[in-house]
Amino acid sequence: MANQLYLSSSPHFSSGESTDRLMRQVIYALLPAAAVSVYMFGLPALVTLLICTLASIGFEAVCQKLMGRPRTLGDGSAALTGILLALNLPASSPWWMSLIGAFVAIVIAKQIYGGLGYNPFNPALVARVVLLISFPVQMTRWTAPAPLSLSFDSVTSATPLGQAKEAVMLHGALPADLAAGFGDFFLGRMGGSLGEVSALALLLGGLYLIWKKVITWHTPVSYLATVVVFSGIFWLVDGTRYPDPLFHLLTGGLLLGAFFMATDMVTTPVTPRGMLVFGVGCGLLTVLIRLFGGYPEGVSFAILLMNAATPLIDRYTQPKKFGFVPEKA
Repeated sequence: MANQLYLSSSPHFSSGESTDRLMRQVIYALLPAAAVSVYMFGLPALVTLLICTLASIGFEAVCQKLMGRPRTLGDGSAALTGILLALNLPASSPWWMSLIGAFVAIVIAKQIYGGLGYNPFNPALVARVVLLISFPVQMTRWTAPAPLSLSFDSVTSATPLGQAKEAVMLHGALPADLAAGFGDFFLGRMGGSLGEVSALALLLGGLYLIWKKVITWHTPVSYLATVVVFSGIFWLVDGTRYPDPLFHLLTGGLLLGAFFMATDMVTTPVTPRGMLVFGVGCGLLTVLIRLFGGYPEGVSFAILLMNAATPLIDRYTQPKKFGFVPEKA
């Protein structure tokens, strides 16, 4: 009886990874961007982060209680959704809008579909787009950086993407001093959503995720490379009307989306080839929306549209089965 044959269903191997470890690593990677947002925008940014995070956890607990599902608050997914939502909002967001955003993200975009692992779209991005369409004034009222400010009375400031788009629409050409602010864009001294203002903080977080093998390079590299190539073509055609690739990389939510939301394990492809296709699609849509769409930013719409294409991408990028021999025609 020493040699027994065991039969079981897959999976037969385990990597040792767990949901709570992965979520915790992503939260750690977001800390630099969150810290810069609190430094640049002060108390309003901290309040928005707290409301979104605590409300997301609360809505998750209520939903799981009402639906009779196991409590999974310990895996950190609700907290991560809340942090991502906050980083997609302006510092001047009113408290009630943060609550509505958390409700949409957790209840509408996640729990109604069955909870973590079943949602077809990124919950934080769904909430951002719903808020943008429902409350366009509040969602586009950007705050000028005021380091460590304790006041909720703020000075408004346009985002670099908004300034560029407005200049092209009004005068047919980009502002002459557009390149002068690249240093500020890299460090975080510009208006925008909480989590998109510092390219340096986002790069640190993104590289940390790749180093820890939480994500692979395929999606962020293909996403960013596509934006560089595609926007570079337009820039070479007419540099007075279309911003250069570096401007696209440093401004808006491109880095936040490429490293933290286009790599969502639930809503994006699972194969390396699929990730490359997904990243290229996100890059093309982002540039098209930024240059020709009604909104100056296109990252949220691009990722959500590609989320919808994820099942199709997975279907056509599956690796061949071991030992599979195709039928001859």
